[in-house]
Amino acid sequence: MTYLVTGCSKGLGKAITLQLLIAGHEVIGVSRTEVDFGKNFRHLKLDLKQNMNEINSYLLNNKIKLNGFVNNAAQAYDDIVTNIKREPLEDMFNINVITPMMITKSVIRNFILHKKKGSIIHISSISAHTGYKGLSMYASTKGALEAFSKGVSREWGRLGIRSNCITPGFMETEMSSTLTNDQKNRIANRTSLGKLTDIESVSHLVEFLLSDKSKSITGQNYFIDSGTI
Repeated sequence: MTYLVTGCSKGLGKAITLQLLIAGHEVIGVSRTEVDFGKNFRHLKLDLKQNMNEINSYLLNNKIKLNGFVNNAAQAYDDIVTNIKREPLEDMFNINVITPMMITKSVIRNFILHKKKGSIIHISSISAHTGYKGLSMYASTKGALEAFSKGVSREWGRLGIRSNCITPGFMETEMSSTLTNDQKNRIANRTSLGKLTDIESVSHLVEFLLSDKSKSITGQNYFIDSGTI
């Protein structure tokens, strides 16, 4: 199986990529940072903000037969609502919402061209379902993705194309690295398990939802958040 993963160079994207490679799949990874994960890995060194058309051309003009797409790349713009600035807000919506929509278009066309019953997974965020100060704008991008995924599942389900979201809680990633230990402890204490979300748990769920083991699952949103919700 061949899967496209955006934001593959670090954090959750790296964990997902390595999990898929360990399972014996091929991965086409997209990131701004050059990475090499060895056999069965192809890297596209691209900036999603500037090179979206290159990704779409790559998917449609090469003899690549995709089985799935993991939309993991994201950009955060954290601030309180009264401080919103238009330019960073538009940048974040471009990376988090518009670009994944456009890539999804090319991925579905790739599925149809090669008669594949593919699986699409969007990585959402717990912030879209429970309030965190300063994350209103970021949360809204993830809420948009969840609505988009549900619609895609309805549009293309009859062709066997599935679309699901995974909503992780706070994890130990670069995006959460600005949090103090006190803030992380307070977030952990809000969960049933009393700890942050394990990245490996998320990567295993991604692998499952990409596989035929989940062939009857579509249009869903899976929370993997140590019991935050």
